[in-house]
Amino acid sequence: MEKQKALAELFFEMEGANLPLTDQSPLIPGDGNPNNYVVFIGEAGGFFEAKEKRPFVGQAGKLLNSTLAKYGLDRNAFWVTNIVKARPPENRDPLPEEIGIYRPYLERELAIIEPKVIVTLGRFAMNWFLPEEKISRCHGNKVETSLGITIFPLYHPAAALRASEVLAAFNKDVETLSLLLKSSLGDGFSLFVKESNNSVQTDNKSDQPSLF
Repeated sequence: MEKQKALAELFFEMEGANLPLTDQSPLIPGDGNPNNYVVFIGEAGGFFEAKEKRPFVGQAGKLLNSTLAKYGLDRNAFWVTNIVKARPPENRDPLPEEIGIYRPYLERELAIIEPKVIVTLGRFAMNWFLPEEKISRCHGNKVETSLGITIFPLYHPAAALRASEVLAAFNKDVETLSLLLKSSLGDGFSLFVKESNNSVQTDNKSDQPSLF
């Protein structure tokens, strides 16, 4: 329960921090299983995410869930979050200054979870970790960091909904991800469990050092 408590405390702190976009959108915290050492990170919430205060619950989230399930993975087994934890107006791209202000909170979120594998969804999340990379070049390929953490970039599922070639690449990359997780983490991290007792939804101060 230590990670759940620390995450809840972090998001409670964020609620009172007057963060960008929260004057027109609720805070959208991460949710899922923080004990599996695998984190999925997108860019920001949309309409349905703001409505439910959960990441990836709209059409893009449904595609993510079904594609994971297609290759033997369950979304509830992982922690899912965004670099910006609110909805930009009209679902526009998050601005650099917004990403910068939210950055320390994501750093602390990751310090709590201590992930071994970070799956980025879309170019904004990928560039948070790999600022010089292009997603068209590195999607579906693992990148090992000096801290021993694997970054695995995927196209954003919203982009896959808009273009058949991106959808095909998204499917292929999730299949590759499934094989990677099975080989590197094994079954012991509950990758195939449909309902996990370690799952947590945080609707509500960690001083741990940054991972990045």
